[in-house]
Amino acid sequence: MTRMSRARVARRIAAGAAYGGGGVGLAGAATVGLLLAEARLARRRVGNGTSPHVPNADGLYGAAYTVPGEPALRLTMLGDSTAAGQGVRRAGQTPGALLASGVAAIAERPVGLSTVAVPGARSDDLDRQVTRALADPARVPDVCVIMIGANDVTHRMPPTRSVRHLSSAVRRLRTAGAEVVVGTCPDLGTIEPVWQPLRWLARRASRQLAAAQTIGAVQQGGRTVSLGDLLGPEFAANPRELFGPDSYHPSAEGYATAAMAVLPTVCAALGLWPAEEERPDASRREGFLPVARAAAEAASEAGTEVTAAMPMPSGPRGPWALLKRRRRRRVPEPERASVAD
Repeated sequence: MTRMSRARVARRIAAGAAYGGGGVGLAGAATVGLLLAEARLARRRVGNGTSPHVPNADGLYGAAYTVPGEPALRLTMLGDSTAAGQGVRRAGQTPGALLASGVAAIAERPVGLSTVAVPGARSDDLDRQVTRALADPARVPDVCVIMIGANDVTHRMPPTRSVRHLSSAVRRLRTAGAEVVVGTCPDLGTIEPVWQPLRWLARRASRQLAAAQTIGAVQQGGRTVSLGDLLGPEFAANPRELFGPDSYHPSAEGYATAAMAVLPTVCAALGLWPAEEERPDASRREGFLPVARAAAEAASEAGTEVTAAMPMPSGPRGPWALLKRRRRRRVPEPERASVAD
C-alpha cells in the first residue's frame, strides 16, 4: 500500500471515529479461515517464556535535582503492556522509568512517575485509565505518554472505534492541562512467530491504525511518535536481541531503544528544547504537511513525530501538521529515590 493510499484510509478511519462511522475491513472473507488458523498457531508460540508480572516503576526520579519549594514534574504512562513494561525484570528497564530519568536529567528537575497502563489493554480501556490519571485535580500530570493499539489489532477491534477511544482520551487529558504524547500502534509484522500472509496483513492493519491514531491524537492537541517496527531497524535486524523471551514484548534493550525515540518528543511537549530545534529542518526531510499525509509518512518510518502546526492551518485536504524526525537521545541509568504516593 502506498503512503498516499494509506493517507486516504487513515482519513476515512479518523472521520468514521469522529462522526460515528463503521469499521474499515482489511481482509476478504476468502482469507478468514487461513488467517484464523495461522493466528491460533502464532498465539501458541507468542507469550511463552515470560511472566505476566510487570515491575513497579512508580516513584521519584532525579531526586538530586530537588529544590525546596519547587515541585517535581509529573509523568503518567497509559496504555497496554508496552507502556507498562511487560517483558523485563527490573523497574529501571521499563519505558516509564527510562523516560522519567531522561526528562529529569534534561530538565534538571525531579520527575514523579505514575503508571496506570495495564497489560492486555485495548483502546476502550483508556477512559478508565484517564479517570485514574486525573483522580486528584491537584496532581494533574504535566505530561502523559500513551502506548496503545497492538491489542486492538490482534483482537480485531474496528479501527474507527479504536481511534474514537484514543481521541477521547487525548481530549480529556489536554482539557485537564496535561501534555500528551502517543506512541502509535507498533508494526506487528515484525513479530517472529507470525507467518505470511498473516504477517503482511498484521503489518498493513497496524500501520493503517497508526496513521489514523496520529490524525485523531493531533486533532485533539496531542503529539505522536511512530513506534513502527518498535522504533528502529534494530528490531528487524536483531529480533532475538531486542525482543524479550516471549518473542512479542520488547527486551530491556528494546525498551531503551523506544525510550530514546520518544524522549525528545516528551521534552518538546514540556518546552525543554530551544526554540530553534522546534523549527523544521529541511535537511532531515521535516516540514508542514496535510495531517493525513504526515500520519502516513510517520507510520512508515519509526521514530517520526507528528504535531499540530501552530496555528493549525487547513486546506483542501484538511488541517496541516508538522512532521519531525528528531535525533534520538540517550537516557541515563534510572535511579528511583522513592515509591510514588
